[in-house]
Amino acid sequence: MWRAPGRVNLIGEHTDYNEGFVLPFAIDRAARVAVRVRPDSSVRMLSTFGNQGLTTADIGALTRAGARGWTKYPLGVIWALQQQGLPVPGVDLLLDSDVPRGAGLSSSHAIECAVISALNELTAAGLSAQEMVLATQRAENDFVGAPTGIMDQSASLRATAGHAVFLDCRDQSVRLVPFDADAAGLVLLVIDTKVSHSHADGEYAARRESCELAAEVLGVAALRDVGLEDLEEASGLLDAETFRRVRHVVTENDRVLQTVELLDSLGPAAIGPLLDASHASMRDDFEISCAELDLAVDTARSAGAIGARMTGGGFGGSAIALTPAGSAHRVRSAVERAFAQAGYAAPEIFGVRPAAGAMRLA
Repeated sequence: MWRAPGRVNLIGEHTDYNEGFVLPFAIDRAARVAVRVRPDSSVRMLSTFGNQGLTTADIGALTRAGARGWTKYPLGVIWALQQQGLPVPGVDLLLDSDVPRGAGLSSSHAIECAVISALNELTAAGLSAQEMVLATQRAENDFVGAPTGIMDQSASLRATAGHAVFLDCRDQSVRLVPFDADAAGLVLLVIDTKVSHSHADGEYAARRESCELAAEVLGVAALRDVGLEDLEEASGLLDAETFRRVRHVVTENDRVLQTVELLDSLGPAAIGPLLDASHASMRDDFEISCAELDLAVDTARSAGAIGARMTGGGFGGSAIALTPAGSAHRVRSAVERAFAQAGYAAPEIFGVRPAAGAMRLA
């Protein structure tokens, strides 16, 4: 039995596929898989949630079109390992997870990271954490069909408790940064808006295509190479919408670096304004927020949060609110009231702590 956690991205949104900086942490909610090697080429999968029932596939004939529901994530991992020339046996696999699905907390990557951790050990493949990150990215991009970067897998596979994962998405180097909200008298609330989103939809892909086009026009390998001082020149080379996309990525990279510096020097209580600025940039420049996320962020701030932002790919999912522990109940109640008054579905609101990364349980 193996487990791998979901993640919250503290700051650094849509910077990963632009070879920039991100600062996620693994949360204390995880996917767990029990895996048994079979003597044949069958993959049999069952989960403790939903009504999909037992699903069977042949390990020698895996196709994206033949996978459905949550099973595309373990099948994608098996497929990706096969593409690397690694022999994978048939398996029985049982999945359980308490990472909310569709909330922007990377429930899919939690499944993939738990599965690849299991298969890496069961097959004695000897893959490093970095190699497992790249294999799960390949599964996500080429099998699942979602053009995601490496942030989610890196957080799930490389995190430690009490720390955020400062990831340079160009060279995949990681530095663990202390993030102990409890010691600072704070709690990080996740506000799941219940607005579902999908990384495989057209809007996420459109943002990525826009960034790649901008990098080509600006003559750089990736938007990571554009600095704050280059924005004025970029504005004259790009159409207004593409420039806004670039401005978000460039300023967001800078906010990640500032957040790391503040966590190292002053602690979590100092980063609130950067969270607020990040949300404004995603709302106005990258245009990936929605009315429910904006309401959650604005209400949390008004009720006492020191900083709040949407987190994840956007177009739904969750917001986070860094809140004094004594104000958490007030923030939760205010957001619930605001959603009810707006006629929105009731949000799910809960605290999370930085947790350890993927591991074997038994």
